[in-house]
Amino acid sequence: MKQATDVFNDWAHRGKDEGMERGHGPSVREMLDAALERVLSEGDSFSFADLGCGNGWVVRLAGQHEQCQKADGFDGAEHMIEKAKATDSTNGYHLAVFPQTKPPQQYDLIHSMEFIYYLHDPKQMLHSIHDDWLSENGWAVIGIDHYEEHEESLGWPEALDVHMSTFSEAEWIQMWKDVGFTEVHAWRANASSDKPGTLAILGKKSQH
Repeated sequence: MKQATDVFNDWAHRGKDEGMERGHGPSVREMLDAALERVLSEGDSFSFADLGCGNGWVVRLAGQHEQCQKADGFDGAEHMIEKAKATDSTNGYHLAVFPQTKPPQQYDLIHSMEFIYYLHDPKQMLHSIHDDWLSENGWAVIGIDHYEEHEESLGWPEALDVHMSTFSEAEWIQMWKDVGFTEVHAWRANASSDKPGTLAILGKKSQH
């Protein structure tokens, strides 16, 4: 099987990343709106990081928010990071290997779309997001299109020849609770009568 980073490097070369922005845009905007409502109820500004940022489109989106003090993107695909840096000199972009990479700082809001299930141990990554990446009272929001209830997605690992960790909606939610997230809220973003939508999960860093 191919490495997910190799697949996305190839996509960056072929311009397929622009399609990801169009396809994921509605779900991501819905997720960010829900997350920012909570983040900004606790402070008047925020720092933001996107894990698996691709060409940086979500970082640019968050960075344009008038209350965003800092926006950084992290990705394992070198060509995606090169593309992000070439497009945007305002925000920060970093090549990362997950879950090993430790953040340069802690952030008030961590976002991730269509990334975490490529890892062999997503729970370990959630642990790292909770313990290493989030500031006190920080929030994380993650979008997942490959989950058990989304039947069409179950053929993706074979079609792309890449590993994907497959869990049900309930298993994902439990994983968040197991690693310590509180106020966990899950919903289907951008769902319609003919598509199940993105499984969006939101949670807050617990106070130890």
